[in-house]
Amino acid sequence: MDVRIDILTLFPEMFDVFDYSIIGRAREKKILDVNTVDIREYTEDKHRKVDDYPYGGGAGMVMAAQPIVDCIRDIKKLNNGKVIFLGPRGKTFNQDMAKELSKEKELIFLCGHYEGIDERARKYIDMEISLGDFVVTGGESACIPIIDAICRMIPGVLKSDESYMEESFYNGLIEYPQYTRPECFEGYDVPEVLLSGHHENIRKWRRIQSLIITRKNRPDLFRKAELTEEDKKLLKKYRNR
Repeated sequence: MDVRIDILTLFPEMFDVFDYSIIGRAREKKILDVNTVDIREYTEDKHRKVDDYPYGGGAGMVMAAQPIVDCIRDIKKLNNGKVIFLGPRGKTFNQDMAKELSKEKELIFLCGHYEGIDERARKYIDMEISLGDFVVTGGESACIPIIDAICRMIPGVLKSDESYMEESFYNGLIEYPQYTRPECFEGYDVPEVLLSGHHENIRKWRRIQSLIITRKNRPDLFRKAELTEEDKKLLKKYRNR
């Protein structure tokens, strides 16, 4: 097995999504080993409780330290990867982070729930990641897209490196427009350059379209993009039309 990922969660069934599509095929090929671990199996409470009321009062419940810590310790016997917690204190996830994590051979993801986790469990966490500045029901909802983004860049998961290298955000820009048959749909034609068979002209067309779309829709990304001399010439040529 090339890469092992363990997901520590209260709701293992939520990760059935990884039985399908690209990730599912990669698991069948033994490129990925994605496992879910039920934190409830580690609680010492006879009623299988994993949460309790917060000291000091307040709304909601907090996940207790004991089942989390015991679960991490047990999984560490099989997986020595970083323990990544999905929570609001972490850096916001992006494509660069996905690239770096895709180089790891072992990873452990901890999904929080309720009002968070007991602070004393944090010393067993190596890294915290946030999906963004909004609230979701639990760490599972954030964990799924993060693992998906990471796994797509693991060698062998996609059919070719180009499949992810040309996707939106991989190189800091949004992907160019795509077309398929028929050539004309409801009066709208496929751009002639894509029918020309001229690979260099197609490459340039795709690049300028990617630049234009990013500048229009995500100016924040465009400002951070490292433009080549060719990019600058293409943009100048486009402005002069």
